[in-house]
Amino acid sequence: MARASWSWVFPFPQLIEKLKLILLETPSYDLQEKNIIQYQGSILELQELLHLKFNIATEILLRQASTLADLDSGNMEKVIRDENVTLYVWANLKKNPRYRSIRFSETQIGFEIPRILATSDIALRLLHTHYDHVTPLGPVPTAPQEHTSTVTYFGKDEVKSVEAAVSKDLQEEYNEQENESNAVHEEETKVDEQGGIEGQTSSVQEEPEATKYELEMKLLSETVSAAQLLLLENAPEKPYFSEENEVDLCQFTALGGVHHLDILELPPQCKPRKGWMIVEILKEGLQKYTYPPETAEDFETENAFPPIEVMLEVHENVIFFENPVVARWDAEGKHWKTDGISNVSYKSEDRLITFSLETLGPVTLIQDAHVNMPYQSWELRPLDVNKVLLTVTTVFTEIQIQIKENLCMLASIKLNDKKHSSILEEKWMTPVSFIIALKEAGLNIFPTGHSHFYVVINYKLPLVEVKAYRQMALLSSAFAFGWSKWNTVCDSKKVVFQVREHLPKEEPIQNPNWTLLMFSGDRAQSLKINESSDAFSEALKEETEFHSTLYHMVKDFASKEAMKKVRCSNCQFVDSVCHMLLSTRLLSYS
Repeated sequence: MARASWSWVFPFPQLIEKLKLILLETPSYDLQEKNIIQYQGSILELQELLHLKFNIATEILLRQASTLADLDSGNMEKVIRDENVTLYVWANLKKNPRYRSIRFSETQIGFEIPRILATSDIALRLLHTHYDHVTPLGPVPTAPQEHTSTVTYFGKDEVKSVEAAVSKDLQEEYNEQENESNAVHEEETKVDEQGGIEGQTSSVQEEPEATKYELEMKLLSETVSAAQLLLLENAPEKPYFSEENEVDLCQFTALGGVHHLDILELPPQCKPRKGWMIVEILKEGLQKYTYPPETAEDFETENAFPPIEVMLEVHENVIFFENPVVARWDAEGKHWKTDGISNVSYKSEDRLITFSLETLGPVTLIQDAHVNMPYQSWELRPLDVNKVLLTVTTVFTEIQIQIKENLCMLASIKLNDKKHSSILEEKWMTPVSFIIALKEAGLNIFPTGHSHFYVVINYKLPLVEVKAYRQMALLSSAFAFGWSKWNTVCDSKKVVFQVREHLPKEEPIQNPNWTLLMFSGDRAQSLKINESSDAFSEALKEETEFHSTLYHMVKDFASKEAMKKVRCSNCQFVDSVCHMLLSTRLLSYS
């Protein structure tokens, strides 16, 4: 097994992921259609170039197969590992019909090939990319163009008209005052006029600037709210698939990267001649070996081309909560399919999956994207100044996420009440990068616009959800929030959750005294009932009042220290907490 220097590969995956990240991190109201097309076009070109580079590297390696042959088997076997790519290559030099079981050294990965392949001039390649460059790029969410352009156009015109109107009124007023003063005392006005001109001029400049700033802030707030609402928008129709066995990528997700399985024609080998190495280089380059052949007239028996058995190791950094499903890539239809695959067997202890393929090609392992939805409970708790812990409990796992400033980190994972180590722990990332990393690890707690078709949810009006998440994020520096069973009982126009003051330095309380709040987006109230009550009631708690926001609601029982911490919250921190709450949709999916 070798670790080669693939410096020529490094820039491509990083550039591709960077372009994808730009599309995901850029706010929807800042994305233009031409930029999306440009970036996605660049991504596709880089993916094609990267695949071409892998083919060239494989061809160079196979030309030298005879010089790299194993002494025992007489065939060549090579494993080259890198951070994001593992290349397995086997060259059939001896063509021994009894040598049909192929296992790559120090791994359980391999093939069981039929007799016809064991006697052919072929090579087998398994290129495992830890990323997925096969699945087509999904649509990038953008704000409605009409709304964006109207808001922007209206905003500019409104600012200009206000500036013009204010300037005109102030100028007229100044001219009138000047004429009156000239008629009474011409000389005195010369002195006063200079001070007046300076005062009026400064007010002419300051007042329009203040008005312009207020308008810009108002428009920005409306645009951000529209973008946040877009995150919670449910798709009106379930995706339709014309072909049978096609994988629904709204319901399933590919994990552990892609295994590119190929049968290749063995190229001419290097031959030593008088101290030189002579090799024939084919003009057409690396060629695939067609199996089964398109025409099989010379073969009488039906089972002349049996399926090829493949053994793969499941990536160590990926969690499968259920047995993985094998999917193959359909190059013509440009989608994943589950047909043409048989005899699937999965050993979870060894993380080994075995299956048979009628024809080789790219394969991946898929899992239900909603296996951890709906959530069983959740809690958002302050840890320190501008630092919180979000805990989401599902049927299979408990995930703890730390959030500080504009960064997120996986704090811990529990599987079946036992701690599970992950490569993502203790790594701080931006919210978007963090969400992508969790999804790729199989820890998906982030619903999409189509998720409501596959999960029984507790639907809440998006506007109510957005307002609740924004205000919870604002208060998260000093208040803990938690799941309530009564949230499923109240109607879609209201949300119910628990809240209590929680200063980071205080000792953990065994049975904390939670307050039950109900919020409708424009009215918050404390409920008379608690979590252990027998029935739901919207009755107002004694000695409490209705309030328009959660902020004013908690002020009724909060300490001065808690409210001071809220007022001192970092803007980036509040935004990151809000983004994570919007992405998990705790109030609808638990």
